[in-house]
Amino acid sequence: MENYMNDYLTIALPKGKLFTISKNLLHRVGLSADHLSEKSRKLVIENKDLKVRFIIAKTSDVPTYVEYGAADIGIIGKDVLLESQKDVYEILDLGFGKCHLMMAVPQKEKRRRLLDYSYTRVATKYPHIAESFFARQGMQMEYIKLNGSIELGPIVGLSESIVDIVETGTTLAENDLEEIAHILDVSARLIVNRVSFKLKFHRINEIVNNLRPIIESGEIL
Repeated sequence: MENYMNDYLTIALPKGKLFTISKNLLHRVGLSADHLSEKSRKLVIENKDLKVRFIIAKTSDVPTYVEYGAADIGIIGKDVLLESQKDVYEILDLGFGKCHLMMAVPQKEKRRRLLDYSYTRVATKYPHIAESFFARQGMQMEYIKLNGSIELGPIVGLSESIVDIVETGTTLAENDLEEIAHILDVSARLIVNRVSFKLKFHRINEIVNNLRPIIESGEIL
């Protein structure tokens, strides 16, 4: 069984907004499988002719599958990758899923300087990224980990600020929040297991070389 699976390339795809574009992009470089769908009840889907397996995983789990070799490669947002702190190769910026990570505060309680928020509470899905950012500013903060509706933190008095992903800024405006610090630009990244990169180098390198011109053309969608 082990030798059989060594012939395969296993790819971890994230559920959610990155799934369809990831699937379509890989299809353009010859990596596909019948019935590969985010809604599939099968979480592992094979193409025996191409010797490729797809794992459909929760977004936050993709770096873990890749780090431990359950998947050879994966596609994941830069925000999730940094927050996970997993030991993988980030090999290619895929150029889609663009947004950015930022700090926002209630408009009516905005302070003059960023440093004026030192020793306050910040609600976030990304405590590791946030702590690293504030440490670079020489700030100590209290981090409150939330998994959804981060904007609710300041509204109900749970925190003085938030660190979260923003795309259009509409949700911030609707909740009377204002972005005051840009932390990180985010896009989808191709990640690779370190051992797989050595053992399956030629196949992985071929995929990367086939992806580059598509990404550079800007015609991903």
